[in-house]
Amino acid sequence: MRDERERLRDILEAIAQVEKYAARGRAAFEHDELVQTWTLHHLQIIGEAARGLSDTLKANHPEVVWPEIIAMRNILVHDYFGVDMNEVWSVVERDLPGLKIKVEAILKAES
Repeated sequence: MRDERERLRDILEAIAQVEKYAARGRAAFEHDELVQTWTLHHLQIIGEAARGLSDTLKANHPEVVWPEIIAMRNILVHDYFGVDMNEVWSVVERDLPGLKIKVEAILKAES
């Protein structure tokens, strides 16, 4: 079983993997199915890692929107025909940079 720090590092690694291809821009995301699939996969990893964190850790760090992260994972995994790719790109641009900063701070605080 993965511990809290490993799961937090999983989130950071998945963000780094998304950033690699997000740097190509929205046009690459919109027109390249492999980039879309890569991004969705890593967003699922983020959600799965968040889902596996203890309730205590999540409660101690309400600055992170854990329920929304987990809900997105559930949509990506279970409602894949209903995935809104515009919303996915918005998450990549709007939410991942802040999540990265917050998870780095949690890792530092929890060490």
